Amino acid sequence: MTAMSDAMPTDDSHDPALTSWVASANAPHTDFPLQNLPYGRFRRRGSDEAWRVGVAIGDQVLDLKLALAQCPWEPEVAALLQPLAAGDLGGLMARGKGARRTLRAAVSTALREHSEQTPFLELCLVPQREIELALPCRIGEYTDFYTGIHHATNVGRQFRPDNPLLPNYKWVPIGYHGRVSSIGVSGQGVRRPRGQLMLPDARAPVFEACRRLDYELELGVLVGAGNPDGTPLTMAQAEDDWFGLVLLNDWSARDIQAWEYQPLGPFLAKNFGTTISPWVVTQEALAPFRRPFAHPADDPQPLPYLDAPANRERGAIDIALEVWLHSEQMRANGLPPHRLSQSNFADAYWTVAQLLAHHSCNGCNLGTADLLGTGTQSGPQPGQGGSMLELSLGGKQPITLPGGETRAFLADGDTVILRAHCARDGARRIGFGECAGTVLPARPA
Repeated sequence: MTAMSDAMPTDDSHDPALTSWVASANAPHTDFPLQNLPYGRFRRRGSDEAWRVGVAIGDQVLDLKLALAQCPWEPEVAALLQPLAAGDLGGLMARGKGARRTLRAAVSTALREHSEQTPFLELCLVPQREIELALPCRIGEYTDFYTGIHHATNVGRQFRPDNPLLPNYKWVPIGYHGRVSSIGVSGQGVRRPRGQLMLPDARAPVFEACRRLDYELELGVLVGAGNPDGTPLTMAQAEDDWFGLVLLNDWSARDIQAWEYQPLGPFLAKNFGTTISPWVVTQEALAPFRRPFAHPADDPQPLPYLDAPANRERGAIDIALEVWLHSEQMRANGLPPHRLSQSNFADAYWTVAQLLAHHSCNGCNLGTADLLGTGTQSGPQPGQGGSMLELSLGGKQPITLPGGETRAFLADGDTVILRAHCARDGARRIGFGECAGTVLPARPA
């Protein structure tokens, strides 16, 4: 059985009693307290300044380009800030676990109340309301997995009531290769796609706009250094290597998917749009929220290359997930977004380390900033589906929204908002911000 490292330790940067000289970071329900410190790539709205990496702290962003120029740092820390000042988060990601932890410790210390660096860094804050955000890094490759067993069961039951899960599901992390070029950041518009559809009782397909547009509630894993020589990652190496998580909406055209997916799986039904949140919550920030992981005793147990004592002890991550919908009519009538569902990433059937270990087990080269989608994260209870396909039972039971509208699938003008946070006794609540996207009408034929 492969040993796993002592990854995910907590340290003084996780102390829930820590406060920051940035007052908004001390608010009890902020997503970005001192204990989080996620990275994002931004510039001031309306400016033509170069993109740079910043750290979200309360309702502010610490501009790391200015921070490097104006604040004294230890030489090792200054070297780690160099690529971030130039807008290259991948330059830190490629440096591995030690670099991540060194920089987190330095930034945490600098932002704490009574820090000697306060007079310098006060001049390096930018209100989040005054910025625009880009993709947090240049994404290399994109693979979407299928780790949500409740989603797989719910969807499978619609097509195979007596055998919803295929025989390989509990043995192997299922995934498919996606398309990087159509990944965008929160706030984007997503155009309703056109494609081939086979309508009920038809004898030939038609080419028209998707009628069953859907979202999927996922997390995205960003790879650190990867395995550029093609050597499979052990579980220990896989755990050390993932950099952090973002929210991910895998927009899905269900009617196009139903016609095209056999025998090779998703294609045009998935690659027209993927939205991720702009702030990368690092592995270190998530350390207090790790949980024991195990497959049910009656299920097949992971093969040795996917197993390790530390993965069983702390492989799962307790992340509360939510989906909200805000229709065009709701916005016009002044109604707030409506929550469609809740679930938790702790229910995933495979851990983050298992995804990296499996992806690389055949020698596949994972690179810095490769993105791995987790698959749709649904909960075990009715109403916890991570997609409209589940919540509406394939369109058979439309959902009623505030104001009286109904939805079986998404309508033009609908904004889908994903949110997530981690909370437990003895730890500071941290969040992911939002991953939002609005459905735009299909382009004219």
